[in-house]
This record gives sequence, structure tokens and C-alpha cells, in this order.
Amino acid sequence: MDLFFFSLFAFIALICAVNVVLQKHPISSALSLVGVMGSLAVLYLLLGAEFVAMAQVIVYAGAVMVLFIFVIMLLNAGIEEHRGRSWIAKLLGFPAFVALLGLLCWFVQRFFPNTGFVKFGDFTGGGAQEIGYALFTEYLLPFEVTSVLILIAIIGAIVLARKELD
Repeated sequence: MDLFFFSLFAFIALICAVNVVLQKHPISSALSLVGVMGSLAVLYLLLGAEFVAMAQVIVYAGAVMVLFIFVIMLLNAGIEEHRGRSWIAKLLGFPAFVALLGLLCWFVQRFFPNTGFVKFGDFTGGGAQEIGYALFTEYLLPFEVTSVLILIAIIGAIVLARKELD
């Protein structure tokens, strides 16, 4: 049953991720990204990382996506203009994609031949104590840098929106 749910939510995450790229309206793209985040939370839950799953829902699917949607609405971004594709992209796009996929498969087979199988529920590092300790000791600098980058992005969006109003 775990394999069925894992496959189902991995498929949903994949479809939503493709939809993020293919959507022409930024709000629809952001809402598809919420679908990806929700599916990833279920996958974390299936793997036994309950705290990581709830953090995924609260922080990413909740707060960060609300922030993204707020910034998109603040910038008043419309539907993307449709431009024709170049003949090089039409000619080489699909073969290049197949070649990249083949290269990735070869790389994984070559460097990770026998990695074993995932056992659902075996992961024990997803608790609040382990995450908190790692976050505020080993990963403190990346955590703070990320918060500063998000603050800079918010200020940049406000500055860009303010220039359009003037």
C-alpha cells in the first residue's frame, strides 16, 4: 500500500511540476507549485519524517507560497506573451532531452549501482529535536543567508511595484 501511495503522490508532484513550467499565468504557476509542495509533504510523511512533512506544509506550502502570490499580485503580472520558438529549439529540443535523460541514467547506473531499497518508516532523523539541533548548529549560516535573500526579494518586489505606480 505504501508503494501505491508513494507512486501516486510522486506522479502528482511530477504533473504539478510540469504544470508550473507550462502555465502562462503566474498565479496558476504558483498554485501548481503548492500542489508540488503538498505532494512532497505526503512523500515525507510516507518516509517517516513527520516533522519535515509538517514543516513542508506550514513553511513552504503555507507561508512561502502566500508570499510568492502576494508578490505576483503586487507586481500585477499578466499572462505571458506567446512568442514563436526558434527553429533550433524545434529541431534539437527533444533529441537533446533524450540525450540528457540517457546521460543521467548512465551516470546513476555507473556511480550508484547497488544502493538498496527504501523501507517506509525507517527514517528516524525527521524529529523536531534532530532538525532543530542540525539547523542551529551545522546549518545556521545557510539558514540566515536564506532569510536575508527572502527579505531582499521582498524589498526588490516592493521597489519594482513602486516604480510602476509613479
